[in-house]
Amino acid sequence: MRAAMRCGAVLAAAALSLPLATAAYAAPTPAPTLTVAAGADPLADAKTTLGPMLDRLHQLYQEAEAATEQYNAAVARQAAQQAQVTDLRARVESQQAAVNAGVDIAAQLAAAQYRSGRASDLADFMLAENPYQAVVIAQLLDAAGRSQKAFLDRLKSDRATLVELQAQAEQALVQATALATQQEAAKADVAKRLAAVEDMVGSLTGAQRSELEALERQQADEAQLAFLASGALGKGERTPSEAGRKAVAWALKQLGKDYVWGGDGPDVFDCSGLTSQAWLNAGKPIPRTSQEQWAQLKHVPLNQIRPGDLVVYFGGATHIGMYIGGGLIVQAPHTGDVVKVSKIGAMPILGAVRPDPDSAADDKGGDWKVPQVTVGASRIAPAKPTTLPPRPTQPTPTKPTPPPATGTPTGSGTPTGSGTPSGSGTPSGSGTPSGSGTPTGSGTPSASAGSTESASRTASAPASGSPTAQ
Repeated sequence: MRAAMRCGAVLAAAALSLPLATAAYAAPTPAPTLTVAAGADPLADAKTTLGPMLDRLHQLYQEAEAATEQYNAAVARQAAQQAQVTDLRARVESQQAAVNAGVDIAAQLAAAQYRSGRASDLADFMLAENPYQAVVIAQLLDAAGRSQKAFLDRLKSDRATLVELQAQAEQALVQATALATQQEAAKADVAKRLAAVEDMVGSLTGAQRSELEALERQQADEAQLAFLASGALGKGERTPSEAGRKAVAWALKQLGKDYVWGGDGPDVFDCSGLTSQAWLNAGKPIPRTSQEQWAQLKHVPLNQIRPGDLVVYFGGATHIGMYIGGGLIVQAPHTGDVVKVSKIGAMPILGAVRPDPDSAADDKGGDWKVPQVTVGASRIAPAKPTTLPPRPTQPTPTKPTPPPATGTPTGSGTPTGSGTPSGSGTPSGSGTPSGSGTPTGSGTPSASAGSTESASRTASAPASGSPTAQ
């Protein structure tokens, strides 16, 4: 028994002295840890691949909005010209009525004078009951003569005024027609630009749109930070005017409404349609387009802008928004988007204008508190079909018609007979030599020739009557 125990102990000691065997399976490999270097750009790949595409899209947006503002200007000019045409027509009508009435009165005076004409002042004196009565009659006749002369002079002046008004009305109508043509051309340009935008947006996949929106949002954030860091906006919030408060409140009520070219409410807007209608509802009419607002309204430094002032963008003043404080604007951005709040520095700023420069700050309304609104997300999407103009149509190419083949007349080619048609007119028929080459027909002028000559005389007859406004 002791020997067995000693043997087991020896075996155990020998086992403990041997090295440990390696495991029969591989140890699990730890998951690699992804590290991003400080300051790395998570959208670097998107910038490389989609950056040029976003730049091109922004360019198309700007071109479409510039065309829209040109269209808006054409519409405004056409409306003003049409109002002038309507006014001139009314004045012509009124003046025509005055002239007609004057002519009637003049005819009545002439008839009365003819019926009651007297031989001479001496006869009046001799027929009068007394000399005093003759003197009175003479004075009355003299006064009537002077009054009649004044009346006829006035009638002559009225006629001259009528002719002048008719000429003005005709010229105004010509200008209105030209402006209508310009308006249609501007509309066609808008349709062309918007079609280019829709073609590009429609070619993007959903993933590409999402990446472009993220890239656009990053660019806007970076531009806003750079703008605020420059100190151009100044410090603190300035108090708006009373009308400025109303304009901002009205504009913010339009959030979420579609951007539509040429829109000025109540349900759709473009950029200048929103700003012009906001100030109109605040009691201060301003020009319709962004270029006119920039050109005609009072310029103010950026470090002095207050809520209600308008911020103008891009070198051509082709976009505009309304400042609401806190470094934010409310705007109608571009086709496919909606009225929303955006960061003031997200786009290149041209300057700022104030619609009511003579209005003091509304201190009675209290210090300005920036509205609690959410900054709108970047949005790249197709526009609603109902908000787009008809696409410009491409003319269908037509094949040129080949000229008729010319050949040598059949037959001998030598006319037989005298070859001189009888009669005094043009020979009827085709006039083409047949067979022997002798012209057919009797030589009598055909009815169609006489009809043509008669029609020519009728068309060349001058129109009669005085020109009137259209």
